[in-house]
Amino acid sequence: MPRSRRLARLAVLALCLLITPFAAPLAQEEGDAPRLASLDWTLAETLVALGHPPIALGQVAAYHAWVGEPALPDSVIDLGLRSQPNLERLAALAPEGILISPMFANLTPRLERIAPVSELALYAPGEAPWPQMLALTRELAARVGDPAAGEALIEATEARLAELRERLPEESEPLLIVQFMDARHVRVFGDGGLYPMVLERLGLENAWPGPTNAWGFSLASLEALAALEGRLVVVEPYPQGVEARLADSGLWQHQPSVSAERVITLPPVWSFGALPSATRFAELLVDALEAQP
Repeated sequence: MPRSRRLARLAVLALCLLITPFAAPLAQEEGDAPRLASLDWTLAETLVALGHPPIALGQVAAYHAWVGEPALPDSVIDLGLRSQPNLERLAALAPEGILISPMFANLTPRLERIAPVSELALYAPGEAPWPQMLALTRELAARVGDPAAGEALIEATEARLAELRERLPEESEPLLIVQFMDARHVRVFGDGGLYPMVLERLGLENAWPGPTNAWGFSLASLEALAALEGRLVVVEPYPQGVEARLADSGLWQHQPSVSAERVITLPPVWSFGALPSATRFAELLVDALEAQP
């Protein structure tokens, strides 16, 4: 074979080798869900539960500290602070859409230069959380092109909550659900919040009688807690140094649940979450009540 022909064949072979590794993945991506990034943990946990996790998220380590589960896949890229995401990194990922909550609406003009931005809300004032969670689940399932996954998640959540309710006694004492802000103040959760919504669906009573803000909680002092009836449920994480200070706090030690050694402490559950957080909170709470009747 002439030298010129051999060189031509080698050139064609080399070109095929270069093209093939890239052509196959492109064919595999046809019909896949859109590549979405998010700055919001509630949207992210729901996408994970739907089986379509975001390609990137703000504050991945903090997500695991505050949300706990469902865990993010290792493939999810950390965008840095949710309020100040790394826009260069986000642009390099070339997402097909960016999902935010109203909390981050001020970032929309900058994010829109990278990809279309969708603002999805949950916990609208004056509206019950459960119907909002169902609507959000269906909206996200539609956006990833998998409505069946949304219905499956809703059905699984409802079935799990009903199953957990059956494990509880018919009569239980009221529960006072708090999360520490510092050594003297807590968020206490009432109407409009995820935790009390789960209590209602489990047939349990919420002990907080006071008003709440748009997120379903109120700030209260340890003095205020001491005057309330109800078994304390503390949702972690504690702010740094708070546990050590509580050990020396007379106010805390004289709280009825504390002095009776009947405080229930739960691992982190995202208090502003959707169906995945609702299920996680219900499971952890029922397990704790069974272990410490």
